[in-house]
This record gives sequence, C-alpha cells and structure tokens, in this order.
Amino acid sequence: MKLNEVKDNDGATKNAKRVGRGIGSGTGKTSGSGHKGQKARSGVSINGFEGGQMPIHRRLPKRGFTNIFRKNYVEVNLGRMQAAIDSGKLDAGKPVDAKALVNAGVISKARDGVRILAKGELKAKKLEIHAAGASKAAITAVEAAGGKVVIPTASAE
Repeated sequence: MKLNEVKDNDGATKNAKRVGRGIGSGTGKTSGSGHKGQKARSGVSINGFEGGQMPIHRRLPKRGFTNIFRKNYVEVNLGRMQAAIDSGKLDAGKPVDAKALVNAGVISKARDGVRILAKGELKAKKLEIHAAGASKAAITAVEAAGGKVVIPTASAE
C-alpha cells in the first residue's frame, strides 16, 4: 500500500450540498429555504416553538435540584485492590491512599476522594487503607483480613 492509494471506505464521506448554484442544481435561487418568512432568514432559531401553544418544556413541572457542593468520590472495590496487589502494581506493605491507587493504575483520577466498597475478596494481610469513606461491609472485610481502614474525621474538614 502506498500513501497515494489510501482512501476512505465507500460511503464514509458525503459531499456538502452546494446551495444557490443555479436553477438546474435543484437548490438554486432560494437555496432550499422556500419563499420569505422567518425560516427563510438566517440566524433565527425557533426550536421548541409550538405555534403559540404553551411549549412542553413550560407545561411540565420542575422537580428537584442539583447540589453544586456534592462530593464526587471514586469507588474502588476490594477485589480490584487485591488484583493490583497480586500483579505487583500495589505494595501491600505501605499505606494505600488515593495517590498510590493512581500510581498503580487502579483509578485514573482521585476526584474528591476514594470510597472503598466490599465487592471481591481481600487476601492481603495487614493492609492499611487511607480513604475518604468506606462501606461497613468493606471495613469489616479489611479488618477480618488483619488490616485497617483509616477515614478522616468530619471535624478535620
């Protein structure tokens, strides 16, 4: 294969419609916009307009709200941690925190903190996990394996 032989698959690209190019093109004169009126003009948007009837986005009631202060935690399962320990990416001898999880490739970004969940089995002994939060089942599973979960207290924030 040569560089000059490279081409798109059939149907991958479509030529742009050339409007206003003469009567024989089918889209000449008014360029497919019909005659006069709001829709024939440029720069006018009438999305959501229903001919004077109350639009659906105004007929339906507003519900709920979005909390702009909501924390966005990364959830990590114990099974995922154990897999990283088994593959040698995570050192069970050192405390496991958000930075260690990012370096090991378990998570891509720490966001507002890491929350530990109990799915999967943890076999690593004496694993110390520093996290923003953990489920009760996850804390129980880590302590049963001989480790501990360190969660900062609310007064520290």
